[in-house]
Amino acid sequence: MRHAPPVFEKILIANRGEIALRVIRAAREMGIRTVAVHSTADSDAMHVRMADEAICIGPPPGSESYLNIAAIIAACEISGAQAIHPGYGFLSENAGFARALQDHGITFIGPTAEHIRVMGDKITAKETMKQLGVPCVPGSDGGVADYPAAEQAAEAIGYPVIVKATAGGGGRGMKLAATAAELETAFRTARTEAKAAFGNDEVYIEKYLGKPRHIEVQVFGDGKGHAVHLGERDCSLQRRHQKVLEEAPGPVITPEMRAEIGKTCAEAVASINYAGAGTIEFLYEDGAFYFIEMNTRLQVEHPVTEAVFGVDLVREQIRVAAGLPLSFAQDDLRMNGHAIEVRINAERLPDFAPCPGRITQYHVPGGLGVRMDSALYDGYSVPPHYDSLIGKLIVHGRDREEAVARLNRAMGELIIDGIETTTPLFRALLQEPDIRNGAYDIHWLEHWLETGMG
Repeated sequence: MRHAPPVFEKILIANRGEIALRVIRAAREMGIRTVAVHSTADSDAMHVRMADEAICIGPPPGSESYLNIAAIIAACEISGAQAIHPGYGFLSENAGFARALQDHGITFIGPTAEHIRVMGDKITAKETMKQLGVPCVPGSDGGVADYPAAEQAAEAIGYPVIVKATAGGGGRGMKLAATAAELETAFRTARTEAKAAFGNDEVYIEKYLGKPRHIEVQVFGDGKGHAVHLGERDCSLQRRHQKVLEEAPGPVITPEMRAEIGKTCAEAVASINYAGAGTIEFLYEDGAFYFIEMNTRLQVEHPVTEAVFGVDLVREQIRVAAGLPLSFAQDDLRMNGHAIEVRINAERLPDFAPCPGRITQYHVPGGLGVRMDSALYDGYSVPPHYDSLIGKLIVHGRDREEAVARLNRAMGELIIDGIETTTPLFRALLQEPDIRNGAYDIHWLEHWLETGMG
């Protein structure tokens, strides 16, 4: 049997942990050699062991290693890698990085710098999506310069409202004003937080939805005016605006809703010649979708989409970056069953404090429909310098009931000793009727935690 030549001979992964391993696996199946970059703290990391080559790019702090654009480009030139996959986090949505690679003749496995820039600013993204026919949350026309402008915008929208940083993310620079009396404090606090976190104190105001779900649509474009959608994921279980559990399809989304919002999203990204993977995120309430942001990268929760559609999204990213067409059309995509992912963090409950340390025993659950994406191994020391995510447990079943039962079984098999993790959280959640029935919204988990984990 003859194999087609690889689209790239060698790619560099500008990331670490489980996502670096994920890219290495896809590349290896495509016959592409890989280069791992790493900090001195990650010299014994699994992605360093698994890649064909490894290059140290700096000391432990991310700002001096995984965010060091000059060092990453130098590693690419030294190794002869033709393309860079950014993973998620770090430089994955940095327009300056994508532009710098282009200037050096290196392919960025992702969208153009301009698309990253446009979607990275929430006000510009919202204006763009409005023009493309994507439904948006009622809000201010752009940023609000001062408190009188904020007051005027809030009155026009109607309380409750939420004040958000235009350059925000991860829940920082977001404050709720339930009434006019609360607006001034919310406005000034959001600006202060935004300035400290992002170096930009511009904020905007949106209608606050009472009990919405967080629904995101996976899109994929070829950069040449063609795009598809791969259904939706429900990411409503969140703590401090950080996703904890994701599933596909969404428990409350009908096939008709999926087809309509998916078509809208695919047409929107096709019309701007978007290239690669992207996620259009919505708040969903009472049958209506409201755009909140677009992520111009692979998502942490991409495996649930892979499970229900049977596609390799990383492989597709690499193909599109090489100028090849999508390997499937919309009519080829069929949803099969239900998938759930839980994010396992090195954190100590109940306060979710980071808990780095040495893994003394690690056992991965197995069996039909179970996948574990992690870079852990026996004896590995989880460093204190990076995000606390250490693994993702993904299950797939014929329907949601089977997926929940499978996740419950798999959680019972998972062993991570030596450090504390968030696994007890999921074991407790899976006993809750609301979780088993899919009857939750973006506020459910916070309320549950406030009552002492149920």
